[in-house]
Formats: sequence, C-alpha cells, structure tokens
Amino acid sequence: QVQVAESGGGLAQAGGSLRLSCVASKTGASVYSINTMGWHHQAQGKQRELVAEITSGGRTNYADSVKGRFTISRDNAKNTMYLQMNSLKPEDTAVYYCSVHYNYTPSVSRLDWGQGTQVTVSS
Repeated sequence: QVQVAESGGGLAQAGGSLRLSCVASKTGASVYSINTMGWHHQAQGKQRELVAEITSGGRTNYADSVKGRFTISRDNAKNTMYLQMNSLKPEDTAVYYCSVHYNYTPSVSRLDWGQGTQVTVSS
C-alpha cells in the first residue's frame, strides 16, 4: 500500500506563488512500482478536476487553465511530487489533491489519494 500526503497549501495573493508537495510513502513490501502521479483540484460546489500529472519517466500533462503558470515535477528517488504554482489567480482557489497510481504486483494496479490541502488566492 501507499500512503499519500500533501503539504504546502495556504493563502496567497493574486499574482503570487505557492509550492505544493506530495509524498507517496510505501507502507509495505507490496509496492512494485509507482507510476503516474497527479494533482487535482476541487473548488467548492464543483467536481474534482485534473490540474497536472507526471509519469515516472517525466512526461507531463496540464490542464489548459494552468499551462504556462504551473509546473509539475517529481523526484523518483524520494517518491515525491511537486507543483510550483506561479501567477496565481482567485479562480485557483480550491482543495488540491494528490493522486498516486501504482502497481502492487506486476499486473495489478491501484489509485490512492491524499487528504488534500487548501489553496486560497485572494484578489
């Protein structure tokens, strides 16, 4: 199993920056590989949406709304993923969740989520 924990949320002014971190901790020997990691956000009253994701090989995918402003990265040796958020806008306000897709056998995979971290951007 994998435990997922986010950190780094908080309050920022419009135009400011925040950096989120997500650590995927292996809780047993039954983790074969950690694959795609992703950031998603959920604003109040809205559905959870993909913000950005990154494969173990470093290939990235971004939502159109954050392209050019947010940068996703990961350190595979530390099983840690980051989201650098620049030029923040009030509409970025949401709870940000980390997702971790991993294999616990070569043929069986699972997706786990963190508890979320609040990001609030004031105008």
